[in-house]
Amino acid sequence: MRVIYTDNNATTQVAREVVEEMLPYFHDLYGNPSSMHSFGGQVAGKLKEARQKVASLTGATPDEILVTSCGTESDNTAIQAALASHPDKKHIITTRVEHPAVLNLCEYLAENGYRVTFLPVDRQGRLNPEDVYKSISNDTAIVSIMWANNETGVIFPIEEIAQEVRERGVVFHTDAVQAVGKIPINVQQVSVDMLSLSGHKLHGPKGIGALYVRKGTKFSPFLIGGHQERGRRGGTENVASIIGLGKACELAAAHISEENERVKYLRDKLENEILKRIPNAMVNGDRERRLPNTTSISFEYVEGEAILLMMNEFGICASSGSACTSGSLEPSHVLRAMGVPFTAAHGSIRFSLSIYNTEEEIDFIIEKLPPIIERLRELSPYWTHSKMEATAV
Repeated sequence: MRVIYTDNNATTQVAREVVEEMLPYFHDLYGNPSSMHSFGGQVAGKLKEARQKVASLTGATPDEILVTSCGTESDNTAIQAALASHPDKKHIITTRVEHPAVLNLCEYLAENGYRVTFLPVDRQGRLNPEDVYKSISNDTAIVSIMWANNETGVIFPIEEIAQEVRERGVVFHTDAVQAVGKIPINVQQVSVDMLSLSGHKLHGPKGIGALYVRKGTKFSPFLIGGHQERGRRGGTENVASIIGLGKACELAAAHISEENERVKYLRDKLENEILKRIPNAMVNGDRERRLPNTTSISFEYVEGEAILLMMNEFGICASSGSACTSGSLEPSHVLRAMGVPFTAAHGSIRFSLSIYNTEEEIDFIIEKLPPIIERLRELSPYWTHSKMEATAV
């Protein structure tokens, strides 16, 4: 059975070009880049080249790129570094719809002596910048707000918020894991102090990420060890994966127009046909200001897990929320924060496309999904009750 993969916000296929770039560094070129000999030195040269590619994708300089193990480490490092660098400040500002890498850390910090403001979003998943500004105080150590939401794709006005936060003299971090490689980002034009990204979200390997740290930003290492990463993160470099991340960033830069044109066209076709063919379906989030590859759609009176299981029989892969919260029977924290009705939140499906998806695959989903929803609703007492109420009215 063929696989139709539309769960790219969870993880992506590693590009063949990335795999080919990485392979020599598992066996033939295995030297330690910190070694004095030329065998290790050639590896160090390749790491320098990879760091340049990562920096270029975001408009950074290579020495502003701190390589990490993943987006979660990047997020944790940014927040913990800001707190350690400003020990007299005990206030953090974030949102209720952040990825667990930020949200759970902030909840932990709130239990351990810090004051955290969790900002709300509206019914469309949008953040009001004024809520950020009103929350800033002399005690604020850091503002951490995601660039784009992993479940709905909604893009926050980071450019505007970052500028105001900088003018208030507060450190600003953005989790841009879902945004980097999908929309143009240039940190030289946006007042962010730190920015997180992850390799496996842009067709690179898992277990590798990066944190942009603007020159001049106060920084305290999260991992303390050797001299690697300019003393900001100890530990022998994950050579093959760093090289893979560099190649993935290079490819993402080359394909960003396709992401915003062809992928967006496929996303819109899928979304519009679903809404046309399936009653009581709704899009979660702002349909204008969002990532070009993402749509979150709720189907009332059915369970998202049941939809996924039936789509899986046809080889269709999607998600009922973020991969980091799957397994819970509760609606996602993002949909709850948006105020999505309970009858719809439980039936929410996220489709997230990539440059490897085809129009034929989208047509296949459009063909198979309506009968699945119809069958599940026939089995749902809530759907039957809702139809009886509508008939009575």
